[in-house]
Amino acid sequence: MKYDLVYLAVGALLGAYLRYKVTGGNLFLGTLPVSVLIVNIIGSFVLGVSSTAVTQLGLDERYTILIGIGFCGSLTTMSSFAYETVNLVSVGELATAGADIVLNVGASLGAIIIGRALVALLVGPG
Repeated sequence: MKYDLVYLAVGALLGAYLRYKVTGGNLFLGTLPVSVLIVNIIGSFVLGVSSTAVTQLGLDERYTILIGIGFCGSLTTMSSFAYETVNLVSVGELATAGADIVLNVGASLGAIIIGRALVALLVGPG
């Protein structure tokens, strides 16, 4: 409990830095913004791996604070995703906005599932 804030701060700093580096380039596939999609998938995968590893390996809960809350919380970016999607709708890019929603939500959910499966494969079912 004494160092929880340190774990949180270190994780948040690292996640925010990675988010800054990935989303700073404003990558697009056509009109589809993929920078935010990339960080959402990475963050979901890391959260799937870390949360399952903490549970199945009996790791210290501070790893959840460091990785799950700090790193993934500052890396992933639901507000930016929502902002980009609304911008696409406002300029009439309805199909791209729909693809943005499906890809961000679907790929993020898939990344959680894949991350959990990876840990189960490596350490066995919990």
